[in-house]
Amino acid sequence: MEGGTHPDPRSRSGVRPRMQSVPGRERLCACRADRRRITGMDWIPFAERLAAKVTHPRSRWRDSVASTPRHLLVPRWWAPGPGGRTAQDGPADPRTWARAAYADRTLVTRVGDLHADHAKPGDRPQGYPTSSATLPGLVLQMFGHARLHPGLHVLDVGTGSGYGAALLSRFVGDARVTSVDVDPYLTSVATERLEEIGLYPEIVTVDATGPLSSAYDRIVATVSVRPVPPSWLAALKPEGRLVTTITGTSLVIVADATPDGGAVGGVARDWAMFMATRSGVDYPSGLDELMNIARTAEGDQVTTGRYPVLELLEAWDVRSMLEINTPGIEHEYVEDGDTRTALMAHSDGSWARTEQTGQNPPTVHQSGPRRLWDELDRVRDYWLQHGSLPLYGARVRITPDGAIRLKRGRWEATVS
Repeated sequence: MEGGTHPDPRSRSGVRPRMQSVPGRERLCACRADRRRITGMDWIPFAERLAAKVTHPRSRWRDSVASTPRHLLVPRWWAPGPGGRTAQDGPADPRTWARAAYADRTLVTRVGDLHADHAKPGDRPQGYPTSSATLPGLVLQMFGHARLHPGLHVLDVGTGSGYGAALLSRFVGDARVTSVDVDPYLTSVATERLEEIGLYPEIVTVDATGPLSSAYDRIVATVSVRPVPPSWLAALKPEGRLVTTITGTSLVIVADATPDGGAVGGVARDWAMFMATRSGVDYPSGLDELMNIARTAEGDQVTTGRYPVLELLEAWDVRSMLEINTPGIEHEYVEDGDTRTALMAHSDGSWARTEQTGQNPPTVHQSGPRRLWDELDRVRDYWLQHGSLPLYGARVRITPDGAIRLKRGRWEATVS
C-alpha cells in the first residue's frame, strides 16, 4: 500500500546495477514513440496537465510530475460502484486509463488480499483497501512538509504503486531514495515498473515499524502510525526531519530530530489521512460482529441526543479529536431516505447507535464499559465552547520511545 511493512528484508541487490536518475524529461522524451506504441497513448500531455494542476509554475517538483508516466505504475485498479468495486484494466481502455492515472485522485490497487493485477472477471473484493496510488497532490503535500532538496537521503515509507518513489528519484536522485513496504508483491512489481521507466531507487520489503538498517535525512510516510515507531527516530540523522500522520486522524506531524533521540515540531495546519501500517498482507479482522449487534440491539442506555447525527467519516477534525481522546473506535454511517444512522464500536465491547429522522432529536443507544456517543458529545461541547478544536497548530514533542505529546494553550494530550 502506500502502506505498512513486513519482517522479510529484501533489497534489489543483484537484480540490476543502481543508476543515478537524470533530472528532467530528456530520457523519457527520447522513448516517447515507444511508450505510445506500448500503451496506445501519448501520455506526456496528460502528465504535463497534471503537473500544472498540482504544482505552481515555479515549483521544483513540476518537471518530476510532468516526466513521470504514472499510468505505467498503475495499469490496473479497483473502481467503486453501486455493486461494489470492480477491476479496471488500463491497457484495455487507454482513454479511461489516461483520465484515471493523470487525475489528482487516489487509485485503490488492492482491497483485502486481492490486488487488481490479479483480478478475475466478476471479482468484487470485500474489506478495507490495503494498497493504493495516493493522489499526486497529497504526495507532494507530504514532500513539501519535509522540505526536500537534492543531496538528501530519503526514506519513503509505503511504496504502494511506486509513484512517490518515482517522484523522489527524479527530484533527489534514485541513489538517495529508499522505499519500503510490507508486501513482497508490491515491492517486486514496483521495482520492475520503476526500472522500465529508467529509475532505480532501493525498494525493500521490511517491517518499517521494526529495526531499519540505514540512516536518513528525511523520513516521509504515506501510511499512518500510532505511536511513532522508535526505529524511525533511531534512523533519523541529526537535524533530520520526520513527516507522518497519526492513525485514525487527519493530523500531519512534522518534527525535527533532537539530540536525545526524539523529535520536536508541530501539527501542520493541513490535513491528510492514510491507511495504517500493518504487519501482514491484510488488516486483522475488525469489529464486524459488534457492529452487527449495534445495528439492531436495544442499548443498556437509551437517551435523546443533544446534537444531530454526524457523519464522522467526513468530519475529519471532529473524528481526529475523538481518536486522540478515545482511540480505536470504528465508525459506520448510513442514510435511508431522511433517516440517518451512525454506528460506533470499540474493541473493549462498547458500542453506540444513533438514529435521527428529519429534524427530530436523535435517539441514542449505548452499551458496554464506555459511552462512545458521550465521548463524541464531549468533543462537540469543546468545539462549541472554544470555537475550534486545538489540534491543528499544536506543538509536538516525540519522545525516543515514540510517544507523541501534543500541546496547544492549556490543552494537551499524549498519543502512545
